Amino acid sequence: MELILKQFEQDARAVIDGLRQELSGIRTGRANTLLVENIAVEAYGSKMPMKQLGSIGVVPPKEIVIQLWDQSVVNAAAKAIEASKLGLVPQVDGNTIHLNLPPLTAERRQELSKLANKITEEHKIKLRHQRDESNKKANELKDEDERFKTKEKVQEAIDKANKEIAGLLETKTKEINE
Repeated sequence: MELILKQFEQDARAVIDGLRQELSGIRTGRANTLLVENIAVEAYGSKMPMKQLGSIGVVPPKEIVIQLWDQSVVNAAAKAIEASKLGLVPQVDGNTIHLNLPPLTAERRQELSKLANKITEEHKIKLRHQRDESNKKANELKDEDERFKTKEKVQEAIDKANKEIAGLLETKTKEINE
């Protein structure tokens, strides 16, 4: 029983962490380095995340500055930013790329909120799948009481995870609508 529950909690934590990371990539009204740090850049013969090619910082209130370590990847990084679905226009200045975040329109805020909801729902589905897997393992237990207790504990854990997911979505929606 403990093994099944421990495995479920690890799987649930991985799903929640994945959701947190995906939501961090959705643009809000604030400048955030997480928007650009995982953009794949064609550099040195392979695709590398932006965070491995330079330092990324924020100049309040709405500017992201990327200081690249190698001049030869500046153009590739700028193209990767333009190709991303963030809608940002990079301004290159030597080894530095400046990204000014324009204010979000009401329509764009609505689209981003829908995207956050969609991503959240996908992660809830993953969580339900993990619950089903745990319940299958619980059904293999010989003792009926232990089977019932395991399923009950798994359901308690999924309720807790769903609350955390709802909190993440609520926080992200507030950030988008600021």
